[in-house]
Amino acid sequence: MLVESSSPALDHTSSTSSHHHREEDLATRAHHPPRVPRGSKSKLKDRHPVLHTHRHPRPHPDPDGFFTTPRTFNGSLRVHNPLYPVTEESYSAYAVMLLALVVFSVGIVGNLALMCIVWHDYYLKNTWNCVLASVAFWDFMVLFFCLPVVIFNELTKRRLAGDLSCRIVPFVEVTSLGVTTFSLCALSIDRFHAVTSVQPRPRQIEACQSILAKLSVIWVGSLVLASPELLMWQLVQDVSPHTGLPLDSCGQEPSVNLPESLYSLVLTYHQARMWWTFGCFFCLPLLFTAACQLLTRHVADENGKNARPSSSSSTSSPKKRQRARRERQLTRTVVALAVVYATCSLPENAWNIVLAYVGVEVGVATRALLALIGQFLLFVRAGATPVILLCICRSLGQAFMDCCCCCCEECVPDPSSSSSSSSASTNATALSSSPSSQEEKLKIVSGASPAAFFDRVKDAPAELIIGTPC
Repeated sequence: MLVESSSPALDHTSSTSSHHHREEDLATRAHHPPRVPRGSKSKLKDRHPVLHTHRHPRPHPDPDGFFTTPRTFNGSLRVHNPLYPVTEESYSAYAVMLLALVVFSVGIVGNLALMCIVWHDYYLKNTWNCVLASVAFWDFMVLFFCLPVVIFNELTKRRLAGDLSCRIVPFVEVTSLGVTTFSLCALSIDRFHAVTSVQPRPRQIEACQSILAKLSVIWVGSLVLASPELLMWQLVQDVSPHTGLPLDSCGQEPSVNLPESLYSLVLTYHQARMWWTFGCFFCLPLLFTAACQLLTRHVADENGKNARPSSSSSTSSPKKRQRARRERQLTRTVVALAVVYATCSLPENAWNIVLAYVGVEVGVATRALLALIGQFLLFVRAGATPVILLCICRSLGQAFMDCCCCCCEECVPDPSSSSSSSSASTNATALSSSPSSQEEKLKIVSGASPAAFFDRVKDAPAELIIGTPC
């Protein structure tokens, strides 16, 4: 009875276990498809179409997984290109590039020519010409380093060299303004001293130590006055709401990591920067130049009135007329530099004062446009200054033309060149020429009276008579 009663239970248990084994077998086959014999050409999807249909496709491998350091693209490499595709914005971009190219080319060539002329010509190495060469040097720095950075930022909305360029570019620009300001003051003082001196001396060739001592005053003062610009500017990064591209700009925000005393000093400079720039770099050179010119003209008129009754000798009149002509030329040079400087600096100072005190609401785009125009005017002034100097100053212009003629003669062979004996006879003829012809050549090259250095030239080779070639 016990065996009969227990047999149905065992049968039920065995049937239940076999049912579970079959379910597990099906599940295992679903997850692990059966092996295909080696060499079989049949495909898995033909044998088990149902299993192949319900399986999910295997995702492609991530290429970043092959690298030890994952690549992250947060948009920092994306640059705005206004030149392509061609739209209405592209025309303004091409105009900016064309204008910048013209200013860059003219300014670089003019400033380099002016510096090379003063450096290589022995008879042009005086304080006056070296001051003009120092102005040309800083104008060259502004054009060579600042102009490409500003144009690249305007076109691509990105900043070359990041935070470093935001500090260096304003520093170089303000230093250039300081050098031009103090140079105008120094040249005006020189004009006033030359006119009011009792016995005017010819412009002599000075030693390098004396010239460097005078230039160091201008350079050190300009660098010190521009040093707060290094601590006041910072790079500001934003994202464009229209294109989603990153935007870089430079903001006047003193860093909070500075020491407390230095931070307060930079903050005070930031608050007074507008009036400081207007007073020191605009009003000071113009008022100083105007005052010196008025006093110089007044003294010159008084000296002319007193000298008219006593002028009897006809031999001294040509020298006096030549000296007066030279003084008027140098005076016109200072006035031309002051006019160009005022023309290019007045608009920026004017709209800064208007926007600060009139209360006109101006958008961010308008302020950026005004800042760009102000920088362009600075670049135009740096490019136009050497051109004006080469056109007005007779000595610099003649030396520049001599350099161009020397370059042309070196490129084109001279068929009329003779043997060494003929060249020696030519040099002997030049040395034995009359003193009047030598004086005329010295006047053309240096623009000054040859009495200061005639004793040094008469024993020198014939090449030094017309100046050292460039």
